[in-house]
Amino acid sequence: MNSSNSPQLNIAINAALAAGKSIMRFYSRLENLKIQEKGFNDYVSEADQESEKIITTALMKAYPKYKITAEESGSNLIESEYEWFIDPLDGTTNFIHGIPQFAISIGLCKNKVPILGVIYDPFKNELFTAEEGKGALMNDKKIRVSAAKSIKTSVFGTGIPYRKKDHAGVYIETLKTLMDARCGSIRRLGAAALDLSYVACGRLDGFWEFNLKPWDIAAGSIIVTEAGGHISDINNTEKYFENGNVLAANINLHQEIIKNLSEKLI
Repeated sequence: MNSSNSPQLNIAINAALAAGKSIMRFYSRLENLKIQEKGFNDYVSEADQESEKIITTALMKAYPKYKITAEESGSNLIESEYEWFIDPLDGTTNFIHGIPQFAISIGLCKNKVPILGVIYDPFKNELFTAEEGKGALMNDKKIRVSAAKSIKTSVFGTGIPYRKKDHAGVYIETLKTLMDARCGSIRRLGAAALDLSYVACGRLDGFWEFNLKPWDIAAGSIIVTEAGGHISDINNTEKYFENGNVLAANINLHQEIIKNLSEKLI
């Protein structure tokens, strides 16, 4: 563990690593996994629930006066300027199908502004971390966004809408705009937290998705920005945390995407 980490970051890292061990135990016996359907194509498994319990217990013990908002259990009743946002298993659909692309996401916000993030992929044992003003790391090594200068040479990650309220019409227009601009390639990997981490370390040149939740974004957004990237909604405002519409890339590529989109969408 990095000696320059804040106590909050170390607590979040330890919670993520412990939850990761639990998740991998479930992953090794998927045939016995208990799964519930929360809504159309929206699942929760006992792996999600156990992971969330491990994380919330650790965070509450260390910081009992901080608010916690988690995907499965919602928010506690504590009023605080500090708020943890937890996705105990981002990529549940991948997980329950045995596709090894999923992660734990823990973000800490101060007055709704992310100040640290931890995203842990327990299958690949990749730990992405960032703190405000300290840069971003993967397994304790500095990471940076890609230097891609053009949509035409760039690989983008995305999330395809699957619910009625997921802005499918706008999404299709956005997809068409990037395809018309002859972007290099588009990937739908199925875990937004990891997509943002991949932008931060340069595996993806950019990422966009609509209707994300705060626990999807909190950790990944600060990891991207601390890795030198830029994040906004598709209208190029900083309201992405509120509206859940995210576009992340290096600043030059981000501006080119916004320019292309503005001609059709804004």
